[in-house]
Amino acid sequence: MDIQKVTVAGGGVLGSQIALQSAYKGFDVTIWLRSEGSIERAKPKLERLRGIYKSTLEALKTDPSAWCRGLTDSADVPAEKIDELIARVDAAADSIKLTCSYDEAFGEADLVIEAIAEVLSEKEAFYAEACPHMAERAIVCTNSSTLLPSAIVGYTDRPGKFLALHFANNIWKNNTAEVMGQPATSASAYQAVVAFARAIGMIPLELKKEQPGYLLNSMLVPFLNAAEALLANDVADVETIDKAWMLGTGAPLGPFRILDIVGLSTAYNIVAASPDAANPDTTAGKIAAKLKSYIDAGKTGVNAGEGFYKYR
Repeated sequence: MDIQKVTVAGGGVLGSQIALQSAYKGFDVTIWLRSEGSIERAKPKLERLRGIYKSTLEALKTDPSAWCRGLTDSADVPAEKIDELIARVDAAADSIKLTCSYDEAFGEADLVIEAIAEVLSEKEAFYAEACPHMAERAIVCTNSSTLLPSAIVGYTDRPGKFLALHFANNIWKNNTAEVMGQPATSASAYQAVVAFARAIGMIPLELKKEQPGYLLNSMLVPFLNAAEALLANDVADVETIDKAWMLGTGAPLGPFRILDIVGLSTAYNIVAASPDAANPDTTAGKIAAKLKSYIDAGKTGVNAGEGFYKYR
């Protein structure tokens, strides 16, 4: 299938990244959002990403270590070519359409990437509204971090053209795309998504079967949960836990810096899905309460300017 028009449902941390990366690589991109307020909240995210893309490319002129795999094929790029790519970033960001209209967003889309909250009821409501507006040819992917596509496919009207396409955060440099089907996914839809991932500068990681957490989050979520448990049970503070990981492993970031990048709302939705989270005396309940306190204070992570750390 020839994918040209891409609609991303949701303009959050990853939704905005998927949209700009796809536009930067030449696709016609629309972001669907629930309300005018959501549109206004998405705009600063896109502007922040525009600045990151441009400054990263500018730095590459003098510093090969600034190279990001999703932006150029190699670190060896002539300065004049980098100027062309910087101009492409502006053109891409300016080209992205933001709308609340189901018809405008989905009527002509070849590929729909759903990147809304990790809450099954919200996904069910979204697909019930959106699918009737989609063309029969449209392939639909969920960018869910932890939910299996087989848990969602029943909400759609196209089982053969539904699968998961999961991106890592900071996709312009951590350029992986996990492709995971469900039993009814057709081989043609699966391969079309693999080809799309490659076309937007990602390295497709093809899963042979469904796996909760996919590849990356099967490893990452337990790691982050362990750090959250240490904090929720008052074993140590944020900075000390991060320091233990960074000094002990040589990692550039600790778990709470990573959580700020992921976004605390996503982390909360993941832990809140645990049956134990309703009990405030359990570790899951304590983690949920701790994350909720940050979210209620507007400290949702990097995009908000503050999470476990301040970024203003």
